[in-house]
Amino acid sequence: MTTHRASAFLAPRRRLQVAGLLTAPVAWLGLVYVVALAALLITAFWTVDGLTGQVQIQWTTDNVVEVFTEALYRTVTLRTLGIAAAVTVIDVLIAIPVAFFMAKVAGPRARHLLVIAVLAPLWASYLVKVYAWRALLSADGLIGWAGAPFGLDTPGYGITGVILTLSYLWLPYVIMPIYAGFDRVPDRLLEASADLGARGGITLMAVVLPMIRPAIIAGSIFAFCLSLGDYITVGIVGGTTQMLGNLVYTNVGAANNLPLAAAISLIPIGIIFVYLAAVRRTGALRSL
Repeated sequence: MTTHRASAFLAPRRRLQVAGLLTAPVAWLGLVYVVALAALLITAFWTVDGLTGQVQIQWTTDNVVEVFTEALYRTVTLRTLGIAAAVTVIDVLIAIPVAFFMAKVAGPRARHLLVIAVLAPLWASYLVKVYAWRALLSADGLIGWAGAPFGLDTPGYGITGVILTLSYLWLPYVIMPIYAGFDRVPDRLLEASADLGARGGITLMAVVLPMIRPAIIAGSIFAFCLSLGDYITVGIVGGTTQMLGNLVYTNVGAANNLPLAAAISLIPIGIIFVYLAAVRRTGALRSL
């Protein structure tokens, strides 16, 4: 009876229905993400007692000034940006032909199998995949063994290993948005382009790519942003290489300097906001 009365009360009040539906998840998002992020950023302006190692609420800009003036942080920032950009380019170059084949060439049964094949790595543990790449990149690993007859050697543990591993990890996140973009391209446009005498390459460049550009940029968001904040992969296959995530992790843990770690985290957060603001103008966020 009470349920019936509640339904009768809510039925003509659509805004109240929407508010009741969204209040809990929005409050959870605000508490877990926005408030936690704001607290982290505020911590960047606090200090650490040099004797006890305790965080003290004494407002200062020393941490932020140090992060934006020290050569170490500039070098690591440029290295992190370079790795993130390389991973994004590699993933996009691999994803475009794979997604095109899935959407426009493969039959329905093969398409379903390919979608499963692309998504299957996501079911495995992140650490298992990274340690698998550590084995591949080792001196006696599969890559070194396969390249030995051709005079090639494994890239080992370093920047190249990090780029290869991150490219593998984030590739499914890039393929799926681009696949969705190709799937939305009407087949009749490809047929019309062919009827007008355009070759495959011209059709791809003049007809298809402009239409799927938002999907490509949407896929690049995953590869770029996830690479920018990663620190586990670098620790396992990066050797002595450091990225911004490593500096944050080190200062939170071993160095016990949470304010400095928070100040360092301002760099990737700022880069990601600038990147998202730039891609928003392209309409790519609607393709996510």
